[in-house]
Amino acid sequence: MSKVSEMTRESWIKSTFPEWGTWLNEEIENEEVKPGTVAMWWLGCTGTWFKTPGGANITIDLWAGNGKRTHGDGKMKVGHQMANMAGVRNMQPNLRAVPFVIDPFAVKHVDAVLATHYHQDHMSAEFAAHVIQTGMTTTDESGKEIPVPFIGPKKSVETWVNWGVPEDRCITVKPGDVVKIKDLEIVALDSFDRTCIVTTDSTGADREDLAGKCPTDMDEKAVNYLVKTPGGNIYHSGDSHYSIYFAKHGKDYDIDVALGSFGENPVGIQDKMTSIDILRMAEALQCKVVIPVHYDVWTNFMADVNEIKVLYEMKKDRLDYKFHPFFWEVGGKYVYPTDKDKKAYHHDRGFHDCFEYEPNVPYRSVL
Repeated sequence: MSKVSEMTRESWIKSTFPEWGTWLNEEIENEEVKPGTVAMWWLGCTGTWFKTPGGANITIDLWAGNGKRTHGDGKMKVGHQMANMAGVRNMQPNLRAVPFVIDPFAVKHVDAVLATHYHQDHMSAEFAAHVIQTGMTTTDESGKEIPVPFIGPKKSVETWVNWGVPEDRCITVKPGDVVKIKDLEIVALDSFDRTCIVTTDSTGADREDLAGKCPTDMDEKAVNYLVKTPGGNIYHSGDSHYSIYFAKHGKDYDIDVALGSFGENPVGIQDKMTSIDILRMAEALQCKVVIPVHYDVWTNFMADVNEIKVLYEMKKDRLDYKFHPFFWEVGGKYVYPTDKDKKAYHHDRGFHDCFEYEPNVPYRSVL
């Protein structure tokens, strides 16, 4: 049969998706993390993979979903957090803007699955299913083999359990809690994700009426994490907005690298930190490197990191900043402290073995 006659929509999808195949899975598996360092990969949105010299592999906010795929009836669910926030009804045009750089079903080993909160772009039913179905295990502090744990705030745990993750596999954390995974120590801290506060259990017309109610359940809905590693302390802020309490975290903990959710907020919406918020967060946390994330994934929130760069250059000398921004690429690796002085990432450009073999050309002058 001809290629054209064999080709179907299903065969096309299987041959092209996920776009990176297992390339990044293999890179992470093969990475040998040197003593005194930590390796991190950006998986898109706020998804991050951490790997340590002691063989600890954890994911935070790994997500393998998408946004809008059809115009449908053009309406948003009346109880969606954005509808609750801004009183909107027209569909949010949030299409996924970046490729899937990791295959969740091809992961061979992970020691813990973490979520900062329960919004759909920060948790993966696909990854949870794979971890459960394959019987993946890790070891506890005493070296005993145990099932891989799922770690997150109460609402994230409820989401996993509703998906079918056994409740005894889940660890519910709130600010102040500490979980140890091999040579990692994970500290749960306060979240400042105010979009989470206006998230209701129902997205239908029976949604909770929030008017006039003082919210008290942020700690049940979202947390930030400080990941203490052999290479340094990494602060993952989830979807936090700017908060003056970042300064308290900066005083209480030694923070080397901070990840912050950056984006261009549509009119009427406050869901991401702006460029100045990212710089203020870094200054308050007293970190050494600040990395903007999340701006990559949604078409309606995409932002230009050069705005951060321009503001940083304007303010760094006058305010005596002790940090600098690093601009990552989805799927890219960042090793701390090895890469601590880098300002921007570029994927491997290849061709390192040029002219190690004789070129196959008519004559050299064509080169």
